[in-house]
Amino acid sequence: MTRWIAAIFFFFTAPLAAQTLYDVAPVPVTEWKAIYGRVEAQNLIPARARIGGTLVSLSVSEGDLVTAGQILGEIVDEKLDFQISALDAQLQATGSQLGNAESELVRGEELLARGVTTAQRLDALRTQAEVLRNQIAATQAERRLVEQQATEGRVLAPISGRVLTVPVATGAVVMPGEAVATIGGGGFFLRLAVPERHAGLMSEGDTIRIDAAQGEVEGRLAKLYPQIENGRVIADVEVPALDDAFVDARVLVRLPIDTRDVIAVPEAALAQRFGLDFVTVDSAERVVVPGQRHVVDGSGYIEILSGLRAGEAVVLP
Repeated sequence: MTRWIAAIFFFFTAPLAAQTLYDVAPVPVTEWKAIYGRVEAQNLIPARARIGGTLVSLSVSEGDLVTAGQILGEIVDEKLDFQISALDAQLQATGSQLGNAESELVRGEELLARGVTTAQRLDALRTQAEVLRNQIAATQAERRLVEQQATEGRVLAPISGRVLTVPVATGAVVMPGEAVATIGGGGFFLRLAVPERHAGLMSEGDTIRIDAAQGEVEGRLAKLYPQIENGRVIADVEVPALDDAFVDARVLVRLPIDTRDVIAVPEAALAQRFGLDFVTVDSAERVVVPGQRHVVDGSGYIEILSGLRAGEAVVLP
């Protein structure tokens, strides 16, 4: 009989000794605001035409990856070829005049040696020959300038990155300074437009949650711009390995805007039956009203809206 009493006593007391209690206390949690951010390039630079003319070739399209200095297209101005031909003819004519002037100079030196002409006449011949030489040098420099303009018909990528827009097509007439393509490079980030009432709650360096294709990732609030536009604060968020396949794509972002204390218990403390939620307090089940799920120090907690008070002990399974 004594052994039966001891067994019954052990049966009822052993589970109680193995119980794990959780002391209910206010838990600080972060309030998050969900907004949308846009994927933007750090640098957005147009590849411009340096001369005017006809776009005879275009080797890139939207989405292509390019490197700095890569040839994107070629512009041809036919007038440059005519200018080079005209300068070549001018060089030939001036060269012939120079040959004649040098011959006159040689004869003048011979006549001066025999005393037939004057030194003043010889100086004039020397000056005429020197003027023609300078004209040839100036024409050659002008020809090199036109040749350089012709080489500037190649449209080069200003930076390494992705081609975002190509507003022209082969055969189009472009003007000097007109954009042939727009290159986005230097890395990509998320740009946010946050309502100004939350401006004082954000600071550079805050952790930001981003819903990416591979799941939720974290970013860093890198910059807050001081100017408010249309009632919104502009902010940039750095995200590691941000998908840049679609620039200006909208991405769901969660910003930390406040911290509050809540009554919460570990997820394992809740039991559901008949559509109700129960927790065990002092070996008795109690109906509670759960709220949001929060992650505190890497563990999941359920906010309790009613049914529990701070200081009570909840039995964990």
